[in-house]
Amino acid sequence: MRFATKQDIEAPIADVFRLLSDFESWERAAMRRGAEVARTDKLRAIGPGMMWAARFSYRHKPRDVEVELTKIDPPAQLQFSALSQAIEAAVVLELMELGGKRTRLHVTAEVTPRSLTARLFLQSLRLARARVDRKFDQRVAQMAGEIESRYRAQRKA
Repeated sequence: MRFATKQDIEAPIADVFRLLSDFESWERAAMRRGAEVARTDKLRAIGPGMMWAARFSYRHKPRDVEVELTKIDPPAQLQFSALSQAIEAAVVLELMELGGKRTRLHVTAEVTPRSLTARLFLQSLRLARARVDRKFDQRVAQMAGEIESRYRAQRKA
């Protein structure tokens, strides 16, 4: 199942990419929302091969996910793969400069099931496609808003 959305951000592309690739702040944000996140690689610099193990509760069950940064192309693209017991996903974040101070963020997520239960779950999502797409759009819009807020706060400092 494929999800895609785009959001415009009031910040230059270089700053948006820098904020998107500030993985420590995203780790802290996930922890504030109740997830347990830990880096599992030994890389010292940002690059392909960075990995995280995450544990969170979804539908009252603990879920474990391994996330890997598979490709980084500054300042245009970040690609991740995620693997859990039930699903695997490929997420691509693409940036396009719209002007000196505007950037378009295009997020694509391709989710595939790894079990019969996951296949049934994704089928139920297909039946509620409009609602799921709306929630995906809202979450990416929230992320874009956080990036804009962080950019403004850093400019003022």
